Amino acid sequence: MIRSGVCFTFLLFSTFLFGQETDSTTDEDDYIEDFSIYADVEIADGGKRFCTSKVFDQSPNKLVSVGYDFQVGHTLSLGRLGDSPAQELDVQSVQGFRFGANFPVISKTNILVNLGLNYWESHYSIDNDQQHPLSTALQENALRTTGILVTIFKPFNEINFILFQGAANLSGDYFLPDFLPLDLTRFSATLIYGWKKHDRLLYGFGLTRTYRIGEANYVPVILYNYTFPSREWGIEAAFPARANLRRNFSSRSLAFVGYELEGQSYRIGAIEGIGGIANPELRRSELRIRATFEHSLKDFIWLSAQVGLRYNWSFNVDDGDFFRGFGDEDYALENDLSNALYFNISLNLVSP
Repeated sequence: MIRSGVCFTFLLFSTFLFGQETDSTTDEDDYIEDFSIYADVEIADGGKRFCTSKVFDQSPNKLVSVGYDFQVGHTLSLGRLGDSPAQELDVQSVQGFRFGANFPVISKTNILVNLGLNYWESHYSIDNDQQHPLSTALQENALRTTGILVTIFKPFNEINFILFQGAANLSGDYFLPDFLPLDLTRFSATLIYGWKKHDRLLYGFGLTRTYRIGEANYVPVILYNYTFPSREWGIEAAFPARANLRRNFSSRSLAFVGYELEGQSYRIGAIEGIGGIANPELRRSELRIRATFEHSLKDFIWLSAQVGLRYNWSFNVDDGDFFRGFGDEDYALENDLSNALYFNISLNLVSP
């Protein structure tokens, strides 16, 4: 039902996009992948004007983010694996540290290039008296993702632009500082062609290769940032990965209501060879329906607090990393997570 709702929302906003005004008046003035992380573009040498990558009152760009993520108790249903029968276990909590950094390396009027680094971890606390191999791996090793990303914003004129983002992630049950072999790197990429109609409306269409549903997939993407004439409300979205309705209380306080789809394919080395699975990949994906409040504590230091529902999209295991497409091939190990409430809090250094 929730998946159908996401698809409906995708179509609804696509229709809404074409119904927006296209006047060029201006007012006074942030699925991985955050498309609002770029500096302003103004006038190039020779007087040619270029569009910027932001709309009025958009959320501030996060240069450095340090946060903590926590999920309350829920159940984990595991399929049969080797000599271990199917089991239903109690997960007391899932929690972990999150870090992200994103900085411009080229900032010119006609091109912007950003490089970023991210690290996420999820520690599982599980009542595991029956010692299922997968739950043991989750509890003892946790899940980690370490990634790098590059974002390029290239305006052609005052209206048209292209946006590219590429990411490389190592995800699995490894310990730091030891990483997975580099041949287990998973690559994602997004390419969008867009229009900056005026200072309150920016949109674009493109294609993404993503692991947000836990496995490699290719889907169309719509970028849509819009601020309503009142300047109190706005939309920040990159469908189908995320969509948020924004409320601006002031230049220092704002709130969002929306959703985001998070996911990766995790190499689980601890169960390699068990049950005949030679290359176990955990297809972890979750839909987060949430409310977020962000406030400037002092100057460029912002606090972000988020609360919502973590809806399980996928928690199955495949043998290897491959493109499923629309096939109905069985997973090597089928599991399920019940839904859970979660919260996330972070301190962020934002751009001026």
